Amino acid sequence: MELLLSWLILTFAVWLTATVLPGFHVKSFRSAILVAAIFGVLNFLLGWLLFAVFTVVTLGLAWLLAFITRWIINAILLVLTDRLTDHLKIDSFWWSLGGALMISIIGSLADLLIRGGV
Repeated sequence: MELLLSWLILTFAVWLTATVLPGFHVKSFRSAILVAAIFGVLNFLLGWLLFAVFTVVTLGLAWLLAFITRWIINAILLVLTDRLTDHLKIDSFWWSLGGALMISIIGSLADLLIRGGV
């Protein structure tokens, strides 16, 4: 049930981001469901690996600046999601950075509202 709720929150965040950002396009709410699933799987499979690589390459600086590192990794994973599906279209890496930031903020706020801060 926890996984389903997280997926729903991420879907809402992707859909809302696409409606607000002009360079971030999702075909429909159904497409947002698919995009959230692909992004979630990529984040689960590659997110930790990219974080580890960034930490080693920057000699630990990425770990100290974890929020910024996570933000950049999520933007990279959004670009990868864009490449894997035709349901998401991101105009540039800058829009991907904006989308990653918005998805993080919306997801965190929705999580706080729904789960009560847990």
